[in-house]
Amino acid sequence: MQYQHQSTSRPTAWYLVYTQARQERVAFDNLRRQNFHVYLPLFKTLRKPPKGTQKAEMLVAFEPMFPRYVFFGPSNSRQSIATVRSTRGVQSIVMCGSELAIVQSDVLQAIRAMEEERNRAGLQVITPFQPGSRVRMLDPALNRLEGLVQCVSSKRIILLLEILGRTMTVKVGHDRVELV
Repeated sequence: MQYQHQSTSRPTAWYLVYTQARQERVAFDNLRRQNFHVYLPLFKTLRKPPKGTQKAEMLVAFEPMFPRYVFFGPSNSRQSIATVRSTRGVQSIVMCGSELAIVQSDVLQAIRAMEEERNRAGLQVITPFQPGSRVRMLDPALNRLEGLVQCVSSKRIILLLEILGRTMTVKVGHDRVELV
């Protein structure tokens, strides 16, 4: 899922803005409305459901790859970037000394390729819990027992635990374990 403004021509120079906290999408939308080329790389991740909800399933979300940064470029050679500084969601334009920081097109192509690969990836790639990982139970009833991850799905993790001298499999939610 790419969050970018598409058009027929690409800018020769890409620049970078530093956004206000958690305002990447606001900056993106406002720069796009000003007819700039804009690119906000997003990557797929798992997020715990909000507290108080009945869902035990982890939610797939798309988060900014570089929190607080958005790439932009002028849509034509006469477009001024002076308006970017006062764009809603933008805190500042990234500078290298007294010069604007320029991002080369090949760097952006590499970022796009990485973004596409991550977004095509299955659950096994985006979860921190991998088969064979050591985890610790967070449930007070199981007294912080440690075990091995056997299998992972979006709803639960299957663990191998040794309880009372026997190896048992236990199914738990993602929020009930932590990596050791």
